[in-house]
Amino acid sequence: MPFLELALTLRAEQQPRVEEALEDLGALSITLRDADAETPDEQAIFEPGVGELPLWPTLTLDALFEAGTDRRGLVEALGELLPWLEPDQLAFRDVGDQDWERAWMDQFKPMPFGRRLWIYPWNIEPPADPEIVVVRLDPGLAFGSGTHPTTALCLEWLDHLDLAGKQATDYGCGSGILAIAALKLGAAGATGVDNDPQALTASNDNAERNGVADRLAVFLPGEEPKAPADVFVANILAGPLAELAPTFAAACKSGAPFAISGILAGQQDELLARYAEWFDDLRVDAREDWIRISGHRRHT
Repeated sequence: MPFLELALTLRAEQQPRVEEALEDLGALSITLRDADAETPDEQAIFEPGVGELPLWPTLTLDALFEAGTDRRGLVEALGELLPWLEPDQLAFRDVGDQDWERAWMDQFKPMPFGRRLWIYPWNIEPPADPEIVVVRLDPGLAFGSGTHPTTALCLEWLDHLDLAGKQATDYGCGSGILAIAALKLGAAGATGVDNDPQALTASNDNAERNGVADRLAVFLPGEEPKAPADVFVANILAGPLAELAPTFAAACKSGAPFAISGILAGQQDELLARYAEWFDDLRVDAREDWIRISGHRRHT
């Protein structure tokens, strides 16, 4: 009997609420594992004491659902129950009845995006090649390493822009990967916004690692500067994307390129209609089950 598996990466303190939400949504089984397994940050947990439930600081929760479960409905329900979720924390796959020895993603390794942008883990030295742009990354306790399709879609979009001298905004910045990529690709400054204080810490740490900390400013929602951006990108779930459309429109300069992702296939039509009120040249690009919508802020 096949199943749908949802892998959800989170911090230890978030585990009880996430597990409760998944059980409410009909998960058949839930297992926990170290999100840093087979990396230098892997931590062994030995026999716990009575009544103890030790957990890794960052863990991956694997939930099995019946085959044919509506992925879009599941993501929308999770977005309502857990509004702080970001798309980089979610990954789906179909599994067979005997597929318990899952082949999880390769260890985080150098990855190219577009023509010249590369994401490198902090512990691998990139080549001295003037033709490439390198972002050094340690996702830490936030999310966004380039391995998730939504992040990859946004990185490729940034790589194809002329960012020289521009001011960029990354809404739902997570690890800071998109804001930092924009800076390394030539942006003069970047603003990162996230409702998770640990994401802001991770973004600042990664900006320091990439030598761009003096050009990145991070804020909680509502605290960011009101000056509109030359380039705007948001990688969050579809529900908040729809709700925040007017906010995003106000955050973009006239004619500014924008991209939104974190959208499951099937959710794009509603968002296209929503964003058409403020944005032109809308187009849809897909990777696996995920969608990116891009375009330009209407000239005003």
